[in-house]
Amino acid sequence: MSAPTRRYEDAVARYFEAWNAAPDAVAKAVAAAWTEDGGYTDPLADVRGHAQIAAVVAAARERFPGFSFRLTGAVDGHHDTARFSWELVSEADGSAPVAGFDVIALDGEDRIRSVFGFLDRVPAGA
Repeated sequence: MSAPTRRYEDAVARYFEAWNAAPDAVAKAVAAAWTEDGGYTDPLADVRGHAQIAAVVAAARERFPGFSFRLTGAVDGHHDTARFSWELVSEADGSAPVAGFDVIALDGEDRIRSVFGFLDRVPAGA
């Protein structure tokens, strides 16, 4: 695996660590993944900074208890930008009612400056 590829995969791994962190570890995981003024935008949220990103993560975890986010497929990246697909999976039965893909931009220290998320599959009424 090339160093540039590893760079993107490591950033995405930290991203998923934040989304899957225990409630008492979300803030620390977000700080490890994002720049201090980093942003997160998807159809349901548009926030900046560690506290607001941590709040979005916590709200998603509250809405879907017993679920975890996982990567589906490979991470593809170039020029400080990467894209990847993911799904939200039930730990009880393996179902994945939510899926999408995200595009991230990294800073020079490989921390996330911005995320643009797209939802491909969302349960009715969500």
